[in-house]
Amino acid sequence: MLKKTYDWIDERLGVTPIWRDLADHEVPAHVNPANKMSAFIYCFGGLTFLIIMTQIISGMFLAMYYVPDIINAYKSVKYITDEVLLGSIVRGMHFWGASLVIIMMILHMLRVFFTGAYKAPRELNWVVGVLIFGVVMGFGFTGYLLPWDQKAYWATAVGAKIAASVPWIGPYIQTLLVGGPDLGAVTLTRFFAIHVFFLPAALLVLLGLHFFMIRKQSIAGPM
Repeated sequence: MLKKTYDWIDERLGVTPIWRDLADHEVPAHVNPANKMSAFIYCFGGLTFLIIMTQIISGMFLAMYYVPDIINAYKSVKYITDEVLLGSIVRGMHFWGASLVIIMMILHMLRVFFTGAYKAPRELNWVVGVLIFGVVMGFGFTGYLLPWDQKAYWATAVGAKIAASVPWIGPYIQTLLVGGPDLGAVTLTRFFAIHVFFLPAALLVLLGLHFFMIRKQSIAGPM
């Protein structure tokens, strides 16, 4: 049934050449764990992307029930955890995935650094990777406030004060994030908007650039 559906679409849109051009490429021997287990370190980037996709999908399901206002935010998170079918599992995936993606990104960047894959002609891709890391950290910071419990509130208050301590632009960053002198309804709305609109848009653009440059420059050779 699925094959017939795929063939029907393929006859009309020609999707097979498109996905083969995007994804059907021979894996170099030095990055193939089937040849030697040490090549597994080259898989950290792919694993990071897999976790990011899991975060996006689980976040979309959570957004179906989450209410971004200070009266109902905590109640909606509790409802997701206690009442929604498989809600605790999806929320757990999103919660632990936020930490796991940062760990995998650090491992991936360490691999790139220590194997010299950041050197010419791949310097720009390294810069884009650092920007992606900053965006992922932004996901963690903005997402932490969304449950709107005591731990999230005070942790974000500390984070806002740290942002305010940045020379010259600190007060502007704090005003942009908090929306006033203290954390409140505007803060939660802004964090939610940044978490589900601004950061995903930035991430998709940066990931597109990242993968485009990998295709153009190919995977770096062995050390």
